Amino acid sequence: MCCFSGTVRFVGSTRIFARMTEASRQAIAYQMEYGADRELAMILPLPVSEGTAEDALRFINLKGYPGFFDDLRSGFPQPLPEATRNAGDLAPKSLKVETVGEFEASFVPKPADFDRLDARFRIPKATWDKIPLYADYGFAVFKLRKDAQSVHPMAFTFPTRHPDKLFFPTVHIHDGEVHGKEEFDHALYCQVNRGGMFAMMKWEESDQPAGGFTMVEKSAGLLVKDKHVYRKLMAGIRKNEDVFLATA
Repeated sequence: MCCFSGTVRFVGSTRIFARMTEASRQAIAYQMEYGADRELAMILPLPVSEGTAEDALRFINLKGYPGFFDDLRSGFPQPLPEATRNAGDLAPKSLKVETVGEFEASFVPKPADFDRLDARFRIPKATWDKIPLYADYGFAVFKLRKDAQSVHPMAFTFPTRHPDKLFFPTVHIHDGEVHGKEEFDHALYCQVNRGGMFAMMKWEESDQPAGGFTMVEKSAGLLVKDKHVYRKLMAGIRKNEDVFLATA
């Protein structure tokens, strides 16, 4: 699902899209429903390549395509069987903040750089220390309003250290604690460069290419018109970890 800098009352209906846009660059689009009593940030850990610069992540504005995931869902008319649903001159400079549609967004190159963000939008270092895997990850940070319950999709591309895998950020941190298991309510979508892969046997395939049921021209390059879309639904109590899909 995602990591939050503060407590949320609820989170659900998480949807994630992933595609490899270049040899070592992956795209992610992310949308969810949530409720919060104060402003906070949603933080997505990313397996960035070594030495990734502060300007290496490229945010994508999908404000003009709020129905991105609704259209993706329309490519799968048949539901899955019930059983499978289950400070001074020497102080570090603040990180760049970009306006991306309805969000303010920043890229944090490594955990130590969270000190350069507004304190309201950080997760304590002690929390990240509980997930040593993230010690050399980067982080996409989106600042959310307390009065919103749904938002248009958040999207970006990043240089990935795993050019042979698609990454889906699904680890949960909702209360400052990292739990071994969490409640999942996810729909994962992707497009892959070649069909017929064994890894896709556990994913649903759309009835037709994306151009037949989405507005590809509004997707800012996220969708490929003549490729099918794949989907995997994840629901119920599951191990709290990210998802990787081998594509080579």
